[in-house]
Amino acid sequence: EEDWSQAIGEVSPEEIYWEEGHEIGVNQIVDGKVIRVDNDFVLIDVGYKSEGSIPRDEWDAGDPPPTVGETVKVLVEDIEDATGRDDDRGMLLLSKRKAEKIEAWLKVMETVHEGDVITGAVTRKIKGGLLVDIGVNVFLPASQVDIRRPHDIGDYIGRTIQCLVLKIDEARRNIVVSRRSLIEAERAEKKKELLETLEVG
Repeated sequence: EEDWSQAIGEVSPEEIYWEEGHEIGVNQIVDGKVIRVDNDFVLIDVGYKSEGSIPRDEWDAGDPPPTVGETVKVLVEDIEDATGRDDDRGMLLLSKRKAEKIEAWLKVMETVHEGDVITGAVTRKIKGGLLVDIGVNVFLPASQVDIRRPHDIGDYIGRTIQCLVLKIDEARRNIVVSRRSLIEAERAEKKKELLETLEVG
């Protein structure tokens, strides 16, 4: 939940809606066309009466740079009027990064279920465990990293691992996974196979 708040702010996926032919509104995800790029901002046309801007640093270093004419999905964060009034002549405040985060979360909600085995890269260590990136960050408690708790769970950062999905809390936007449960299940299966082949003597 904290991870979501840091990435998105107070916007909930349930508040988001996609362009359906109605007027542009706050918390809407729309397609926008890049019309100008400078060092600090990218100017976007979303078919509104005025353009919107996105900070240039929302394109990460590893992303392809924005180009004029390119289409990007953006979240309408706010509509501001030059005089301080909210009306249809206002400047749009847009976010590409938040639109991507929200879409990634909703995609995961459609495809990932409790009991599924997922694969992801360990991204960072937080209080009580690790974050694993499966399209969105999910929580791997320290007690669920391995059968025996590692001396330093931070050693797993950068590794790609498989985990079992233990719990999905949509309201808190929180998914808890376990690598330990997966290892235990695999060991139990191997033990069963071995016992079926062993004979006295």
